[in-house]
Amino acid sequence: MTAMAIATARKPIWVDLSTNDAPASREFYSKLFGWTVDVNPDPQYGGYGRATIDRKDVAGISPTQTPDQPTAWSFYIGTDDAVATTRTVKDAGGKVAMEPFDVGDQGKMAVFQDPTGAFISVWQPTQMGGFQTDAPNSFGWAELNARGIERALPFYQQVFGWTTKRSAVPNGPDYFEFLVDGDSVAGATEMNPMVPAGTPSYWLVYFGVDNVKSIFDKAVGLGARELMTPQSYPGGEFAIVTDPQGAAFGLFTSGSR
Repeated sequence: MTAMAIATARKPIWVDLSTNDAPASREFYSKLFGWTVDVNPDPQYGGYGRATIDRKDVAGISPTQTPDQPTAWSFYIGTDDAVATTRTVKDAGGKVAMEPFDVGDQGKMAVFQDPTGAFISVWQPTQMGGFQTDAPNSFGWAELNARGIERALPFYQQVFGWTTKRSAVPNGPDYFEFLVDGDSVAGATEMNPMVPAGTPSYWLVYFGVDNVKSIFDKAVGLGARELMTPQSYPGGEFAIVTDPQGAAFGLFTSGSR
C-alpha cells in the first residue's frame, strides 16, 4: 500500500457523510446517484456504509457519533504519514480536532481546522485506498468557502505543498485553484457576504454529473432543498442543495466530462 499512499498524497482521496439518519441518507443518495451502499457489519466501524458505482468505491455514509454532531460531508486529503501531517498543521497555525487514529485495518485518519475554522481531514491508506472511479455521480470537486481567504491559502500551501492559481471573477471575489504538480485539485474563495454571519468557513463537496438540471430536479423531488439553482460558469454548470438531513453538497458538470 506504500505506492498507493504516495500516489494519492496531497490530493483528494475520499469524502464521507456523517448523518443523523443513516438509513434515510443511504436511500436518498442511492436513488439520486444510483449508489449501492453496503454497511460494514463489524461493530468497530459504527455502521459505516461504503457507497459504490459498478462495485467501485465512491463515498462513505455513516451515523453521527454524538447527538450534537451536525449532518455534513467531510473532505479528505491523502497523506503517506498522518502523524507528520498533524505536526505540520500545528506549525502552520491550524487546530487538531482529532489526533491521528487507526480505523480498523483500513487506514489512519485525522481531522483538522484551518486558520479560518474550516474542517478538513486526512487519510493514510492501508487496506482502503480511497476513490476508485471518476465516473458520473462520483466526487468531482471540493471548494473552500472561507472568511478570510488570505489566512487560509498559506496554511494549505504549507501543509500539503499546494500552489495556487488566482482568477478574477466579474462582480465577485477572486477564485483560487489549488494545484499539485500543475494539476488543479480543489478550489477556494472568500465566502459570499450574503451568507448569514454565523456560518463558519467550510469545504463544500461537489459531485460530477452528466446533467446538472436533471439531477438538481431529481434531488429536489427526493426532498432536497435548493441553495443555488443551476447556473453556468466558465466551462460548465453547477448547482448547490442540501439533502433532506441538512448536509450541503454541489452538483457540477464541465467540458472534461
